[in-house]
Amino acid sequence: MKYFLIILLAVLFLIGCRRNEENTFVIKTNVGEIHIRLYDVTPEHRDNFVKLVKEKYYEGMLFHRVIPDFVIQTGDPASRNARSQMILGAGDIGYKIDAEIRPELIHKRGVIAAAREGDNVNPERRSSGSHFYIVQGHVYRPGELDSVVEQINFRRQQTLFDKVKQQYEVEIRAYESAKDYDALMELNKKISEQVSELFAGEKFILTEEQRKSYTTEGGIPFLDGAYTIFGEVTKGMDVVDRITKLKTDENNRPERDVKIIEIK
Repeated sequence: MKYFLIILLAVLFLIGCRRNEENTFVIKTNVGEIHIRLYDVTPEHRDNFVKLVKEKYYEGMLFHRVIPDFVIQTGDPASRNARSQMILGAGDIGYKIDAEIRPELIHKRGVIAAAREGDNVNPERRSSGSHFYIVQGHVYRPGELDSVVEQINFRRQQTLFDKVKQQYEVEIRAYESAKDYDALMELNKKISEQVSELFAGEKFILTEEQRKSYTTEGGIPFLDGAYTIFGEVTKGMDVVDRITKLKTDENNRPERDVKIIEIK
């Protein structure tokens, strides 16, 4: 019985190691290697990335968007063999992935997240099937971070207000036509109460650990809650930093191509 348990534990250990290996990759570029690990808590994005790597989809692509203290981004199939100064970023794989946004995952330095279209055309915040970015970000002072959190919450409240208000557009127009300002005030109070209830569940709050991460390692907090984070760099952030130091054109494309040779 003891021998059987030892064998069973060994098998489970090997299975766990294999799963970890399946979630780790090396992005080999002409600037250096970036080692990454994918998260299991965002399985749709993890599995899609694994599929594309197996298909060698990213080979020959460029990091077409590079912004210091922000991100480096790739995923445009048109970037393969793209001529100099060609504007890139509009090309895509042709499908989207449902959002897997999790509050415990923040845009700290080194995380990998999926790019997407804006909320105006993509309110569900579904991810591009191929575009992803790696966060460089910058280190925030505590007071600066507090201001960012306030701005995020102000935008979230405003978005909720506009969404709720849209549901009452017919009534608002009718009251305005009738110049019934008392009714308008009551309706505005009703909308504000609904927004407060909704905002209680969407308020942006950083844990102490997350605050420490942004004020020591850095990142991009104003992207939190809006994009799906699905992995992180485990080795090679010096390569990311090197890429962000390259000279870019007015469209944030490096003048010296940063090419993905392979992902293995």
